[in-house]
Amino acid sequence: MTPTGRAAWEQAYARAEAAITDAGVPKTADLVKLDEVRVRLSGRNGELTALLKALKDLSIEDKRELGPKGQALKESFEAAIAARKAELEDAGDAAALEKDAIDLTLPGLRAPRGRLHPLTTTLHEIARIFQLMGYSWAEGPFVEDERHNFSALNIPADHPARDSQDTFYLKDLPLLLRTHTSTVQIRAMESQRPPLRVACPGRVFRHEQIDATHSAVFHQVEGLVIDENIGLADLKGHLQTFLQKLLGASTKTRFRPSYFPFTEPSTEVDVKCFFCPGSGCPACKHTGWIEILGAGVVNPAVLTGVGYDAGKWSGFAFGIGVERVAMLLHGVRDLRDFYTNDLRFLNQFDEDLV
Repeated sequence: MTPTGRAAWEQAYARAEAAITDAGVPKTADLVKLDEVRVRLSGRNGELTALLKALKDLSIEDKRELGPKGQALKESFEAAIAARKAELEDAGDAAALEKDAIDLTLPGLRAPRGRLHPLTTTLHEIARIFQLMGYSWAEGPFVEDERHNFSALNIPADHPARDSQDTFYLKDLPLLLRTHTSTVQIRAMESQRPPLRVACPGRVFRHEQIDATHSAVFHQVEGLVIDENIGLADLKGHLQTFLQKLLGASTKTRFRPSYFPFTEPSTEVDVKCFFCPGSGCPACKHTGWIEILGAGVVNPAVLTGVGYDAGKWSGFAFGIGVERVAMLLHGVRDLRDFYTNDLRFLNQFDEDLV
């Protein structure tokens, strides 16, 4: 005979209690299996849910007695489930922390750092050599007046260099962007008395066609020496020493007669092409030589213009292009590569920023 009423409910209670014990809540392996046990026993169609629903078929007295018993079984089961879930989650967190643990005693990772531009390192090397040769360092403004840029350097009013095709003039102002750093030499002579030995670096601007060896914006370093009994032989000795220190002891140079209004006599200095065995290439315009600087003995008119006694003092001046030196030092064939900001090009140089 199938039991009914209280007897049936008590048998259902015994089955639910046994199911909870057999499920082994505290020993469930993971969260997925734990949730499967929860749904099977206390879900919408679970045995504990059915047990509590069966209370409606009992008498009032049985409900009062057995209801709390059934509710206590459900709460006990849910507490066990919650406790086990917390244990599994804590164990998972601990495993994740152990896997991704950070050893605080280890040194930190070095952040990516920039590096000095090859033009900057070239300028630093030029400065280092000049300092070893006893030169001081001087700088001046980018925007100049015509006197410092032209007149004080004995450049006449009708000279082609003054033409707007070669010079950037400022609109509505009697000013211009300096075309050479010789302007700093004039300022140095105006502010100091001889003897004088100074190097003047900086950016200059010329209205030129841009190609593999020319740019409208580039860098120069001008050198100036003023003393007694200074002549062309001193100039040649200084430049030969400087270029061999900069480019190597085997550097071959060539001095060619030239003309500059602020020097007399004047010369242009070439170095043997680094890119071809003298047979000619685009870098040297197929001559086997690369022009690297212009120089000469300071014109007495320049000395007189700044208040120096041209009968007592003499000197020499020279200007070197930083970009062309960098091309020789690093084997770069096209000056424009320095200004493209292409990291594939810049990453070839290992001068780290310090």
